[in-house]
Amino acid sequence: MSATFRLTILFSGLFALSTLVLFGVIYGQTAAVETRRIDGILIADAAFLVRQNAGTLSGIIDGKVLPDLRPLTYLALFSASLGRLNGNLTEFPRDLPIDGRVHRLVIAARRPGDVPEVVRAVGSALADGQMLVIARTIDSLDNLRAALIRALVLGLIPAVLLSLAAGAVVSGRTHRQVKLLHATLDRIMGGSLAERLPVRGSGDDFDRLAVRVNAMLDEIARLMEDMKSTGDNIAHDLRTPLTRVRTRLERARHGVETAAQWQDVIDRATLGLDQALRLITALLRIGDIEAGHRRAAFEDIDLGRIATEITELYEPFAEAKGIALSLSVFPVRRVRGDHDLLCELLSNLVDNAVKFTPSGGAIAITLGEKADGPVLSVADSGPGIAPAQRDMVFQRFARCDASRSIEGYGLGLSLVAAIAKLHGFRVEIADHHPGCVISLACPLR
Repeated sequence: MSATFRLTILFSGLFALSTLVLFGVIYGQTAAVETRRIDGILIADAAFLVRQNAGTLSGIIDGKVLPDLRPLTYLALFSASLGRLNGNLTEFPRDLPIDGRVHRLVIAARRPGDVPEVVRAVGSALADGQMLVIARTIDSLDNLRAALIRALVLGLIPAVLLSLAAGAVVSGRTHRQVKLLHATLDRIMGGSLAERLPVRGSGDDFDRLAVRVNAMLDEIARLMEDMKSTGDNIAHDLRTPLTRVRTRLERARHGVETAAQWQDVIDRATLGLDQALRLITALLRIGDIEAGHRRAAFEDIDLGRIATEITELYEPFAEAKGIALSLSVFPVRRVRGDHDLLCELLSNLVDNAVKFTPSGGAIAITLGEKADGPVLSVADSGPGIAPAQRDMVFQRFARCDASRSIEGYGLGLSLVAAIAKLHGFRVEIADHHPGCVISLACPLR
């Protein structure tokens, strides 16, 4: 039995229970109103009969009909010694108080085989000591109860059966969908990573779940491809410096004779190993940032202060290369972030700009405010980045055409993208004619 069908049974049971409670409340309220109506009629009839003279009272008792044609079920007159004088009660009801109030009374069967009757009765004393008993049956309450039970049977049972049938249909449909999802997931776990959960376009919970799972599978596939590509790139980039180190050491083994020559070989080997270590350190740092471990250190950050610090840091390098480095800072709101990481982000952008901008060029660092938050941009007059390569440059080890001849590993913008993603910021690249402008949009949440 599926979970959906179990829920259907539970809800059907709750519906039936609530319907029974509702019918019970309706019957109770209606019976109370009807009982009060009968009681009011009986008290009024008793008061009327007590005021009649003996002749009129005798005629009414014989016909059991009041002058306004209202019939009475039981009407009898008894003497002070409780002997019956007139009426259709054979004996005085012993448990009926003579107080002029309405009481529930059980009348014994008048003929063999009949059942006792439940009536509402009033006992009143006349002026001459005689006692009058009038009573009405409560057939209307019995009829009401029968009508409600009939309505309950005719309405509730079909409703419960219909809900169970609908639950069976929905359960079968859900079971088929779940079975299809399980089959697809089994194929994915079996290695068919190109498989995706079916989306029927109905917009129901299964479709929304399938869309989210498919997005997760796309991201997993992308990460696996990145991992494979990263592994290949690491192997390729590490092989060059390590091969150089091994070649130099191999040559030194057979051709180096003096201590100075050995010192030079060791220095070159150390330089090659440092390059490999810097590559590994950069990759580990990107992985640590992407894991989100630095969010605990977030605080309110003044981007203007960071822009000023980085500009002052790179002014000597830009000046040595003959590049004009300028800074424009406008008042902006503070952002939540990690100060050191944001300094590293801007440092990578400025370092790239200085690296690719030719002598005589210009770099402009600008901090301004937009509707959704501050925007920090670095514009240069270098070769720029082609539109087709702007998404690619944020990948690890990616090198655009303009950077092939410049030393580097292609990890700087990957680090920028990782830091921006950690902070929930956006990195955008646009043309600057000449060169490009890289902007960091910092929306305030």
